[in-house]
Amino acid sequence: MAVALSKYSKLFDGNGAWCTVLTDAGTGTVDSLQAADARPERIRDDLLAAGASKADAEAVEQAVQPVEGVPNPVARFLIAHDGRVEVDEVLPGERVDNPYLNVGIIPDLLPLIRHADLGVAAVAASVDRTGADITLSYGRHAAGGGGKAFSETTQGSTENIKKVPGGGWAQGRFQHRTEEIWRRNTEEVAAEIDRLVEKERPAVVVIGGDIRARDLVLDQLSKRSRAIATTVETHTRASGADPEAMNTAVEKSLAEAQARSQQQLLEKLSEEKGQNSAGAAFGVGRVVQALQQAQVQTLVLSDQLTADPGAGNTATDPESRPARSMLVLGASPWIATAPEEAVGADVLGEAPAPAALIRAAVLTDAEVEFVPAAAIPGGAPAAALLRWETGPAVPGGQ
Repeated sequence: MAVALSKYSKLFDGNGAWCTVLTDAGTGTVDSLQAADARPERIRDDLLAAGASKADAEAVEQAVQPVEGVPNPVARFLIAHDGRVEVDEVLPGERVDNPYLNVGIIPDLLPLIRHADLGVAAVAASVDRTGADITLSYGRHAAGGGGKAFSETTQGSTENIKKVPGGGWAQGRFQHRTEEIWRRNTEEVAAEIDRLVEKERPAVVVIGGDIRARDLVLDQLSKRSRAIATTVETHTRASGADPEAMNTAVEKSLAEAQARSQQQLLEKLSEEKGQNSAGAAFGVGRVVQALQQAQVQTLVLSDQLTADPGAGNTATDPESRPARSMLVLGASPWIATAPEEAVGADVLGEAPAPAALIRAAVLTDAEVEFVPAAAIPGGAPAAALLRWETGPAVPGGQ
């Protein structure tokens, strides 16, 4: 699913060295507590050896103390600059990559994007006939609480909340009143879900709880909310309910939504490729040209470029860095493959291609999508869907 990264654009305003770190952050077992305690000092020393300033290294050291209160395993991603930690993300779940440490001229968002599905939101609602517990979360482990951004409980009327068997005219009025209270309570829940969907644009809405309340909430959702809603066939708001039922349902729904989104993206690229259309760019050269002109709507990078940045690509093993790098510019067009493409902008230096491409995407308000190797039509390592049609192909653009 394409990720919007505009909130990180201010990271690229500063010049000088940036420290990027992906590391384990849990307290671990008794046997590993000593290693966890030694981790901050080791990271500080590695950063200093890689050329970081003392202020940056010490800021990271202070920030990477073991995280308490979050179940293991858990990872942490940090970016430091000018003696301050600018990004500090706790990432619940298994690390998807090797630990990563880099000191460079720009912050490297690649490990963070690979680990956490940034910007991919989920709304989870556990409902009954009196109200709901509603959570808005972000990321691969949204339901588990690591990416929780918003949580609230709605509580409606509990007067006459239960129907009582019986008959007669008065009893009918009582039953009707009970059903009306249910409807009003679930209407409030549906309205809150609709508000979150309209404002935050989540990928999925997952509703669990009392079966009658679930149905009432679904019936009262807006068309937009209903289109992305699924249900959990479990009373997730009952006393003693296992939260894992909702967590599992949210992760499953997110995975399915992401798979559909990626499939639609690849089909669109295939369509553009098959029609020889100018609505997409294929190959690193063409993509860079489109980024230089702020044409890119969605930047698509394959695993050929984005594979585990911590595998033989750390500041402590500079000989194993990827051969492909790009020029980073201090102003538009932000990125170049040769000095003559800078068109008057200051050349800040070189950076690994994935970091430079992601930076250019952020600065031109493009979304970013990672796909498996060879998934891009024609086997290109990079592609882009464009905001408007581009010109002739760049020779040797692969």
